[in-house]
Amino acid sequence: MTTDHFSTNRGSAAESTLGRFNFVARIGRDTPERQEMLTRILAQIDETKLEVVRVGFVDTHGIARVRPIEARLFAQAARNGVPFTTALFAMDTANNIFQNVFAGDGGFGRDTMGGAGDMFAVPDLGTFRVLPWAHKCGWVLSDLYLSSGERCPLDPRLIMQTACDRLARQGLSYVGGIEIECHVLKATDPRNALADCTQPATPPGVEALRHGYQYMSDNVLDELDPVITPIRHALIGVSLPLRILDAEWGPGQFEISLEPIENIAAADAVILLRAAVKQVCRRMGLLASFMTKPALPNVLSSGWHLHQSLRHTASGRNAFTADNGLLSDTGLHFVGGLLEHARASAAFSNPTVNGYRRLHTNPLAPNRVLWAHDNKGAMCRLVGSAGDPGTHLENRCGEPAANPYLYMGSQIIAGMDGMANQIDPGDPLADPYAQIQKPLLPHSLEEAVDALSASTMYRSALGNEFIDHYILVRRHEIGRYQRYVTDWEHHEYFEAF
Repeated sequence: MTTDHFSTNRGSAAESTLGRFNFVARIGRDTPERQEMLTRILAQIDETKLEVVRVGFVDTHGIARVRPIEARLFAQAARNGVPFTTALFAMDTANNIFQNVFAGDGGFGRDTMGGAGDMFAVPDLGTFRVLPWAHKCGWVLSDLYLSSGERCPLDPRLIMQTACDRLARQGLSYVGGIEIECHVLKATDPRNALADCTQPATPPGVEALRHGYQYMSDNVLDELDPVITPIRHALIGVSLPLRILDAEWGPGQFEISLEPIENIAAADAVILLRAAVKQVCRRMGLLASFMTKPALPNVLSSGWHLHQSLRHTASGRNAFTADNGLLSDTGLHFVGGLLEHARASAAFSNPTVNGYRRLHTNPLAPNRVLWAHDNKGAMCRLVGSAGDPGTHLENRCGEPAANPYLYMGSQIIAGMDGMANQIDPGDPLADPYAQIQKPLLPHSLEEAVDALSASTMYRSALGNEFIDHYILVRRHEIGRYQRYVTDWEHHEYFEAF
């Protein structure tokens, strides 16, 4: 396979067999810069002898959905787009379809999303990577378009792109620092019997790699080095700016921190990070999970601490830094927006039923809507001091399974509302757990979704179409959870009554 092979097939009858012929040009995305980038990628495909490229997009849940395109057809995929069924936006995390996707509007209220027909993933060529752990395999994320040529309004990537565009119009860019925890456990029983292939499937049996609760121990880190090193190499191999990969507190718990990344690339990095960790671990007979609180003995809850600031595009200066105070007016008002909309934002930072197992049951997690200076018990922690160019805010309430585009995008939107309305967050507070006068974070996904549904700010910023779809997805999950008969109920009532 050579680059010339691609060029000789551009006018062939086979050109229109993948995607929609010349779709990218028809929607105005076929710029000279993109053509130049495609040429470089095709040369890289040829040089590394790639066989497959996984072209993907990220769904409402934050799950990457991919189609493995033969590498020789990637030029077509880049020009024509890759079709995916709109029904993917009507699936829960167990892949159950919960609305009539064969209706004329597919249950989405849009004729262009009816009949479980096609939408088109247009590769963002800047996200192209070669996966060092997979056999001759490339990987690329995409923007979603409907067959009409308009962006798919449910595409989570669009939410964050739009938020970043709003910042750009004010001469600002978003800077996100990723600090995310997960569990890596040894898979002892895959439970692949057909009886276990339910929807969702029976989870594998697992055991710890070693005992936990020896925080920051050199010996523990060294013992886990045979697991840590392949993950490190994978993350670095796909150009993620790894800062720390550490053994966390609990058995099988790890923490991964990246250097700060700007705008949409920060969220893209989380998708790639989670894929790398899970896939590399699978190849070692391990299971990596970004679930907050697995139902396993003696495991600790995992969180996603989102570090964030704004940067002046022209000067490169940190917009949160103040020469004569802890935080600039821009930063103060950004905090004000985060606190003002914290309960509604929780539906994005903690989008699963399980995420709330951490917020009000773990003594190391925040539980109230407040901010503090360098106190990790607060929902919003200010890191830095007067004149510090690294001054930033850390939201400590998020869960590792959150959709990064919606988590970060919602933070930008809430912060910008605080900036626009000059919302005063008050003084940072000491002893966050003692501030019983401050509002509680939601106790459940149901509380958070109700707060989001009632949020005029988010409805104005994101549109009713997206908010109503997102709430429908989350309430479907809540309904499934509420219908499930738990072990507690069975033990409590089965014999007694």
